[in-house]
Amino acid sequence: MALDGIVISNIVAELNSTILNSKISKIAEPEADELLLTLKGPNGSFRLSMSASASLPFIYLTPTNKVSPLTAPTFCMVLRKHIANGRITKIYQPGMERIINFEIEHLNEMGDLCHKVLIIELMGKYSNIIFTDSDGTIIDSAKRIPASVSSVREVLPGRAYTIPATQEDKYNPLTVDSKQFVDIISAKPLTVSKAIYSSFSGISPLVANELAHRAGLDADSPVAAYSHDELLHLGSNFTWMMEDIKNNRFTPNIVRDGNEPKEFSSIELTQYSDLTVTKYESISEVLELYYSERNAYTRIRQKSADLRKHVNTLLERNQKKYSLQMKQLKDSEKREKYKVYGELINAFGYGLTPDDKFLEAANYYDDNKIIKIPIDNTKTPAENAQKYFDKYGKMKRTAEALNELILETKGQIDHLESIQNSLDIALSTDDLVQIKDELIEYGFIKKGKGSKKQKVKSKPFHYISSDGFDMYVGKNNYQNDELTFKLATGNDWWFHAKGMPGSHVIVKAENKELPDSTFEEAGKLAGYYSKGKNADKVEIDYLQKKNVKKPNGAAAGFVVYYTNYSLTIHPDISDIRQIE
Repeated sequence: MALDGIVISNIVAELNSTILNSKISKIAEPEADELLLTLKGPNGSFRLSMSASASLPFIYLTPTNKVSPLTAPTFCMVLRKHIANGRITKIYQPGMERIINFEIEHLNEMGDLCHKVLIIELMGKYSNIIFTDSDGTIIDSAKRIPASVSSVREVLPGRAYTIPATQEDKYNPLTVDSKQFVDIISAKPLTVSKAIYSSFSGISPLVANELAHRAGLDADSPVAAYSHDELLHLGSNFTWMMEDIKNNRFTPNIVRDGNEPKEFSSIELTQYSDLTVTKYESISEVLELYYSERNAYTRIRQKSADLRKHVNTLLERNQKKYSLQMKQLKDSEKREKYKVYGELINAFGYGLTPDDKFLEAANYYDDNKIIKIPIDNTKTPAENAQKYFDKYGKMKRTAEALNELILETKGQIDHLESIQNSLDIALSTDDLVQIKDELIEYGFIKKGKGSKKQKVKSKPFHYISSDGFDMYVGKNNYQNDELTFKLATGNDWWFHAKGMPGSHVIVKAENKELPDSTFEEAGKLAGYYSKGKNADKVEIDYLQKKNVKKPNGAAAGFVVYYTNYSLTIHPDISDIRQIE
């Protein structure tokens, strides 16, 4: 995530084209450190939302209204007193700082024209919204910063406003040419990326990496590793990018890994060729979408944390058990030796004397090679033979029991890994309901007293192939069973990642022959919604549904098949249309 100086430039350009000269008709503070301004002007009505939250600062235009508290907070009341019905006359960004200034003119109680400035600083934990007089004297702020908190910069009513000294040692990238750029970064014994973002204001690591990628350089390699000509090429890419910013040529976009938002920017991100990059007309739309989608992912990760921890603990326990059982099974493989010992003692033990501690005999099971068998001389030959037969019998019974236990433990591991995959796929609280039900049904979680089964609202993913065929993807084992054995008919096609946990994918064939492109797209879905999601290549098994069987007593989502086709795909589903 990069709310950097370039994104701020994009926001300023958008605000100047939409809300400049607008009148402030309403001022609300729906959350702590957050303002929502309702504006009416030449270009229509707009809502401008801004937040100085330490964890998630933002500013964007939004169509969404928010409920405000019944009693307005103090900062909101101060703003209403001074600039309600005021007009925004200027919107600008100082240099390439992560700051936006709104100059506002209004009439005071005497009817005189006055000027105020509303400043939003979007600087992570140092974010703030500050309200000043025209001479820069602070009237109030969303966060008051006394000297006891910051000895460098007080933010209190009556103090003079100063720009944060966070980037004093950095150059303004809009005023630097390619030769100066090379001289600046060459003087730093750093990697290419770090040399760029530590030298220029408003440039984030994301943008620095993008510049290196465009120039064909490794962002993590030292600047000194490249020739002067290579650095000049990097400098040219830098100046081309800055020219775009000066001329307000922005490309608002969001980078997604499947459905999960990874990054956003106002420049085209060519470094993410393996992910989905969606371009938008408005940076406000990008920010609102990104934050809402990112919040949804964060929330579902938090809500599933307990389930994940429980599943991971059970999985580790079963994997340790499986490893121990396999070791015990390997130890039991030497049981045949004891059976041979017993038989050879019965055959040749008649020659033993009371002082013998070993029996040397020809092993007729191994080309009559001489074998040396330990003997307990306090026992008779028959008793010695029986001792080895008993040992053989015990180890044989152990092996038989272990074979059953190993199958059971491996089944538990496979089941838990499939649930782990379901948790990775889950996008909402409703998706978690069925996963929890499955954990309870199979004894992985104890059912709470008096707990009622929740109504299932989660549905499988629905995609449409480029040839118009419906493709369904199960989000969990219950949905996998439902798709395979209820929704699918015999001639529909079934897809699954080979040898790993993953979703069942059903393509409704409608008694038609599927084109190759649909087979490939369904394979991509099966690969993407499996443990192989991040692999470069995934092998996919596919066959008609009529050849997929469910063994008696098998856990949800588990099937068998004996004849299938295979294809190898790269699990990229960015070009497949999803039906919401």
